[in-house]
Amino acid sequence: MTTTLVTDYLTAWNTRDDGARRVAIEKAFAPDARYVDPLADVTGTDAIDALIAGVQQQFPGMEFRPVGDVDAHHDVCRFRWGLGPAGAEPLVIGFDVATVDEDGRITTAQGFLDKVPAA
Repeated sequence: MTTTLVTDYLTAWNTRDDGARRVAIEKAFAPDARYVDPLADVTGTDAIDALIAGVQQQFPGMEFRPVGDVDAHHDVCRFRWGLGPAGAEPLVIGFDVATVDEDGRITTAQGFLDKVPAA
C-alpha cells in the first residue's frame, strides 16, 4: 500500500470519460467494494461509478488531488485530499481511510469531510 494506490484512487475520481473511468475504478476498487462518507453509502463498482459521475456533475472543472502524505500499516491506509480548480486552493478538503485486499484493491473506503464551502 503506497501512494500508488492513492494515485489510482484519485485517478478514478478525476477521470471524466465513462469507459476510462470504469477502467480506473476496476483498477483501484475490488468488485464488491463499499464507499461511505457523510453524503453517500454505496457498494460495488457500478454504484461507485455512478457516485463518481454524480460528483463530477456537481463539481464541473474541479479535480481531486492529494494533500500530504499517505499513512499506512497492515491492510489500511489514510490520506487527505483536496477538491478544487486545478492549481487553486481546494474548496473541499477531506480524508479517507481505505482497507485493501490481497490484490491491492480497495475493499472499503470511508470518507470524512474536514472543510466544505458554506451553502
